[in-house]
Amino acid sequence: MASISCVGNMAVVPLAIDWNPGMTVFAKPEFLRSVGDEYGWLGGFDGSGVQRCFLPYTIVRKAGVRLVRFRVETIPCVENLSLEEERTFLERVVQYFRVAGADVIIPASTNTIFRTYPDGALAAPYGTHVVELDRPEAVLWSAVSANHRRQVRAAEKAGVQVRTADDALPAVHGIIRDTFRKSSMPFMPLEGLQRMVGGLGSHAHVFVAELSGQVQACAVMAFSRYSAYYMYGGSVASAAPGAMHLLHWHAMRLYREVGVQRYDFCGARVDPVPGSKAEGLATFKQRFGSEFRQGFMWKCSLRPLRSALYSVAVRVLRGGDIVDAERHKLVVRLQPVGAGPLRDLRMKDGSS
Repeated sequence: MASISCVGNMAVVPLAIDWNPGMTVFAKPEFLRSVGDEYGWLGGFDGSGVQRCFLPYTIVRKAGVRLVRFRVETIPCVENLSLEEERTFLERVVQYFRVAGADVIIPASTNTIFRTYPDGALAAPYGTHVVELDRPEAVLWSAVSANHRRQVRAAEKAGVQVRTADDALPAVHGIIRDTFRKSSMPFMPLEGLQRMVGGLGSHAHVFVAELSGQVQACAVMAFSRYSAYYMYGGSVASAAPGAMHLLHWHAMRLYREVGVQRYDFCGARVDPVPGSKAEGLATFKQRFGSEFRQGFMWKCSLRPLRSALYSVAVRVLRGGDIVDAERHKLVVRLQPVGAGPLRDLRMKDGSS
């Protein structure tokens, strides 16, 4: 694919992938290869030729449609990357993929929270809960809610043990699949999960919480020094109380000890319906002392007919995607005429 020079002091150029463990693991080429038919990094350069940011991507081909999906948000190369620069960069990225013959940019994976989105995209507010791990363990523990601490202690007292168990991936897949089914959501086949975990290599952990040799809860984690990510997880029916609480606390302690900077619970809806499962999940994550970080998910049509095929298929199969479900919550604040749109993180209730 050729580079695209552009006005607005921003150009998009394909980059040689130069990953290191100080970056997010989802920029790792082996991971990108495991989840895409095509993959790469795109760099954003200003008018002076200085690289300001980059964005890893994957392309998946389904039924003849080329779907672009981002596995991580825009990664800045400078401390002062502005929202306007990032928005311009994303607009050039959209142009790049349109010229390259892709059909639609679909919503990113749930760990991916963009600060802004390009003009012409359909967007929705979305967020994630993050625990900063660069603090003493006692400080992390004191930030955990009293109820969660009781759950952790109850599981320990009952004899629940947490360990890494890469050989248990088939059983873990079954538990996660059944957990997704409870919410009427599909989950990838075992082969897909095995390929993804294989792509992560030594930067993946499969955790299980066991009681008397029986798995009670499980999680698939991806990590580098930059962050650990709770990708997928689930519990069996009638799991031992506190098993999942203990699993997460064990994982946080382990990642802190090896120098990982943060623990990302990967995805949360903004302002979930009171009493809903989404609210319950958000509360569970928040009570580990996490900070809610808010941004956007977005998608963009590149070729109308083929984009329409994607939209129809996802509505039939899943009732729509995350942007369809959440975009009614979006608030866009307009600047004075001529200034252009400014994406605002303030939601309907005025929170930020």
